[in-house]
Parts: sequence; C-alpha cells; structure tokens
Amino acid sequence: MICTFIGHRDTPDAVRGILFETVKKLITERNVNKFYVGNNGSFDRLVLSVLKELSKEFPQIEYYVVYAYLPENREENYLHTIYPEGIETVPKRFAIDFRNKWVLNHGNILVTYVKNTVSNSAKFAEYAKKKGKEVINILR
Repeated sequence: MICTFIGHRDTPDAVRGILFETVKKLITERNVNKFYVGNNGSFDRLVLSVLKELSKEFPQIEYYVVYAYLPENREENYLHTIYPEGIETVPKRFAIDFRNKWVLNHGNILVTYVKNTVSNSAKFAEYAKKKGKEVINILR
C-alpha cells in the first residue's frame, strides 16, 4: 500500500499531531509501507518530519520525496527521491500539477489537509476521489 500527501503550502504547525496519528494508524492498522510526498510548502515539510520520526519506530517503511523540478537549494538532501519520468518536458509552471497527478496515480491512499475548497489541494483531492483513491482529510 502506498500513501501520498497533498496539502496547503501554508498549513499550520498545529496540524502535526493529527498528521502524526493518521500516518501511524496507516502503518499499524492498514499496513501502509511506502509514502510519496512533495517538497513544496509547509504541509510537505510537516509530512517529511512525521515520516522521519516514524521511520525510527517503523524501520520497514519507505518514504520518497517526489520532485516537481530539481531544487534550487542544493543543500536539500533527502535520502530517497523520485523525479517522475516525463516531467523534464513539462514547463516549470505546470510541473507541480504534473508531479501531483503522478503521485496520485501511483498511490492508494491520499492524506490531505484541505481547508480552502477552491484551492489546488482541493482540486487534487477531487481528482484522487474520481480515480477511486481513498482520501483522508485531516482537517478537523
């Protein structure tokens, strides 16, 4: 089982607790063992911090940062990264959308933080639902 993540780039740090519990339940109760996350915005940073922490308790899990484009900050050094095939032909302004669709097409479950229903995050949550993916919105 593969879990993916999409959320607002301005997600508050207060979401980390519910995100942690959600991901931990997916590991322990649903046998999710692979995770794909982007590298844009605060939601992705929160997800990465949760995955790093949980990987110490659950060394069997794998997580990958999926790039929309190569980072300008060369100091970003993730252990596992994916650069989706074909993305090199996509104009930079469409690269995040291309990456998000790639991630959703390769996952089974989407964990999302969608507060604004007219946002790109909401658009991709709807896309995932239409593709038959399970969508878990951690917004409470």
